[in-house]
Amino acid sequence: MGKISALRQRDDTVAQAVGGAIRISPRKLNLVAASIRGLTAEGALAQLLFSPRRVAVTVRQVLQSAIANAENNHHLDIDRLYVAEAYVGKGLVLKRWQPRARSRVGQIRKPFSHLTIVVREHKESD
Repeated sequence: MGKISALRQRDDTVAQAVGGAIRISPRKLNLVAASIRGLTAEGALAQLLFSPRRVAVTVRQVLQSAIANAENNHHLDIDRLYVAEAYVGKGLVLKRWQPRARSRVGQIRKPFSHLTIVVREHKESD
């Protein structure tokens, strides 16, 4: 006895990967995610490889996972993949305290983010 598996919510030409609890603010992560939206998978990997931002390494790992999911789980052609969606969600926020002058404290917020990358296969053009 087991649970009935849920129907697939996405199309057959789509694969995704989710990176959870990435230790960076959503606003900074979205700058990198916006730079790869709409690019081919190969172009997005090259863009992230030469990006000066620290989080580009993590985004590249999530993108490689999405490409691997497309190839192994959904049998898509990796040469025809492009980044259809790359969106960022807000995660938890750690709150820390920093001692300040005159017995006061300053709050330090350490935000986390979630990243979802969806790759899609180009339709054949005849």
